[in-house]
Amino acid sequence: MSETGRPRIALIAASLDIVGGHGVQALALAEGLGRDGYAVELIPVNPRFPLGLRWLRRCAYVRTVVNEALFLPSLRALRQADVAHVFSASYWSFLLGPVPAIEAARQMGKRVVLNYHSGEAADHLGRWGALVHPWLRRADEIVVPSEYLREVFAPHGYRARVIPNVVDTTRFGYRERGPMRPRLLSTRNLEPHYRVGHTLEAFRLIRARYPDATLTIAGYGSEEGRLRGLAAALGNDGIRFLGRVEPALMPDLYADHDIFVNASVVDNQPLSILEAFAAGLPVVSTGTGDIAAMVRAGERGRLVPAGDPGAMATAVVGLLEDPEGTRQMVRRARAAAEAHTWPHVRQAWAAAYAGRAA
Repeated sequence: MSETGRPRIALIAASLDIVGGHGVQALALAEGLGRDGYAVELIPVNPRFPLGLRWLRRCAYVRTVVNEALFLPSLRALRQADVAHVFSASYWSFLLGPVPAIEAARQMGKRVVLNYHSGEAADHLGRWGALVHPWLRRADEIVVPSEYLREVFAPHGYRARVIPNVVDTTRFGYRERGPMRPRLLSTRNLEPHYRVGHTLEAFRLIRARYPDATLTIAGYGSEEGRLRGLAAALGNDGIRFLGRVEPALMPDLYADHDIFVNASVVDNQPLSILEAFAAGLPVVSTGTGDIAAMVRAGERGRLVPAGDPGAMATAVVGLLEDPEGTRQMVRRARAAAEAHTWPHVRQAWAAAYAGRAA
């Protein structure tokens, strides 16, 4: 225990060298826990390579070997912790990060809280069998951010505790847009399951109705080349690719736009939608994973079918043509975001660390 009498927490997660939900969420938790008097240490699953070896990050397979060679020894820091809070995604990243952390913590007699976030959980748990279930059973507690994921885990015999993702609403200057402008924002990384190409196709339809419309795409990933080519084929007018945007700069980006759009086909409880709620951007999204429960079609945003750019375009136009209805939607979304602030989740995390009911 720390001098405050609270357990010492080791957060095993991606650092912000990889811009993504795990790193942002780990930082938010570290800040909240620190303010509450916990001793917190972050053990990154992506340790920085020595200066002379950083070029190896560009080499598939080799970078994995080097990363593990640096990550595994760093787990010795768990000796100073009481609780190992292990962030987890699916598939190979589960085996390379969470599995060694779980086993190291168990060997050292530490309490293990596995914080599983992936929208691919159903496929992962269903198909990976012996590569996943023995390790899940090694965790003292499984925490998920949504009822959607709890229901995925239940048929496999796991009782997962739900603690929502955290967003610091004070970082995002909430305002109600008036008049609404067709200034669209996508903040999903450029990976296949986020279907940013469908967002581009929807934007082409919107621009036919609103020639002054703009679309800003903030993110990076394996599909960047293909998506830039698609944008050129559709007509680049009004489209900006920003690439990687640091989390500290995201509030200004939301402030400069009027509508948030998301076309993902695999998801859970994206922080980007919570951030849009906090900033006052109306949301148009597919209902993948927990998003349907977050958005509540017509209540906090508009839901569209996956794979239907035309429906996304129609929903965006609907927001622009119903300013009063959109303002009411935005207000309800902002109120919902409050349930994701640190004061609303701190007791739930304290209970998970202590192993007691919430």
